[in-house]
Amino acid sequence: MRTFLTGVFVAALAVGTALSVTLLPFYDEKRGDLAPIVYITAGLWIVFALAVLALRAVPARTAVILIITGSIAISGAAMLGPPNTSTDSARYAWDGIVQNAGYSPYDYVPADPALEELRPEWLFPEPVVGADGELECVGSRILTAKEKGTGDILCTALNRAPVPTIYPPTSELVFVGVRALVSPDAEYWPMQALGALLSIAMSALLVRELRRREMNVRWAALWAWCPLVATEGVTNSHIDMVGAVLLVVATILVSQGRRWRGGIALGAAIATKLIPVIGAPALLRGQGWKVIVGSIAAFALLYVPYLIASGPSVLGYLPGYLSEEGYESGDRFVLFSWFADGLAGVIIVGLIVAVTAALVWWKTDPTNPWLGQTIMIGVVLMAVTPRYPWYALLLVPMVAMSGRWEWLAVPVALTARLLLPSVDVARWSMFAAILIVVVVTVYRLRPQWFAGIGGPFGRDALVTKR
Repeated sequence: MRTFLTGVFVAALAVGTALSVTLLPFYDEKRGDLAPIVYITAGLWIVFALAVLALRAVPARTAVILIITGSIAISGAAMLGPPNTSTDSARYAWDGIVQNAGYSPYDYVPADPALEELRPEWLFPEPVVGADGELECVGSRILTAKEKGTGDILCTALNRAPVPTIYPPTSELVFVGVRALVSPDAEYWPMQALGALLSIAMSALLVRELRRREMNVRWAALWAWCPLVATEGVTNSHIDMVGAVLLVVATILVSQGRRWRGGIALGAAIATKLIPVIGAPALLRGQGWKVIVGSIAAFALLYVPYLIASGPSVLGYLPGYLSEEGYESGDRFVLFSWFADGLAGVIIVGLIVAVTAALVWWKTDPTNPWLGQTIMIGVVLMAVTPRYPWYALLLVPMVAMSGRWEWLAVPVALTARLLLPSVDVARWSMFAAILIVVVVTVYRLRPQWFAGIGGPFGRDALVTKR
């Protein structure tokens, strides 16, 4: 009965995911009414929690089948509609198309007329004459820009069309590889397919590693069925999925004593989107220099072909992006902005991150770095409070491997910030996430007589295959 009930919850997650990406568009003329997508997203997280709770009484072998089949079903459902909360994958497609035509994405901006012949209709639709007789851009996810040099109106699905790409070389290699397999007219599904494959592969990888460590394989469901993975990793196909997989591989390798290989994987992860560098402190105890040297070497080698082609331009729009997002001024740090704007906010967040990194490096067992990874990534996300919940794709697999389910409150808070764009919502949802993490952590540290209920999977959940 519990197996059947779990299957029903997983099926509900797949159906709910399909509805969220087909019936509730975010980028259209009804964008002002966000209530439906907010409600269904909240519902998905509730059903996800119920499914995970129901799984605890399912036999381990059956649980693995449910985890993998659920990952396949939910990932497939997430591909049924176009991106619905982000336009980033349009840039991914363009960068791949440009590279396959022999150009560096760091040298030319999308609005440059020099690349006009490469522009597919779905990324650069023609403007139409509006009721007032002026040209205008219409359509879901279509933005209005100005063509470089000419000043002509440019309709595009890309955000920041007048600036070069910000993505590092691992991302660019993924973009060119994916687009090499399809025609330029293929729209969003190629990156969504990659996201689905990575989601399923990660689910299998987590099951394998949990088994190897003689831990409860049911924890893999925290990734496999997670609404964040489906919506932001598959539907919106964020490149953070690649960084998350590489960081997990790096962590596994280092935990097995293969530090050189772990460092190489870490370097490749950092060269995906830089953010995975926050996973480094948990991997540096005991010959950490091997991890550092390996990661720097991999990072540098991945940049070589782009440095040869573009020189210093490989930085792209990254410096401008950081300034635009308020990370230089400190305006983005909503937890602290109400009493410490500007430089004070930057200093406070910097100290929090530095102290956490030092403690994680000092206390983390290199053979079991998962809790250290969870704390490091989770605290950074709490302190920085990014507007983008897909940054938490790095956190979810670490939660699964550490079993510290309470940290999933962080991606929930970041999702609330995205769907309800308000400083108050962002601040109070993150405060709530911090409270949940602190309360559950204190509970875990209670005396032995209080430890009988070890979490949603029951007693001794982290050290048994039961």
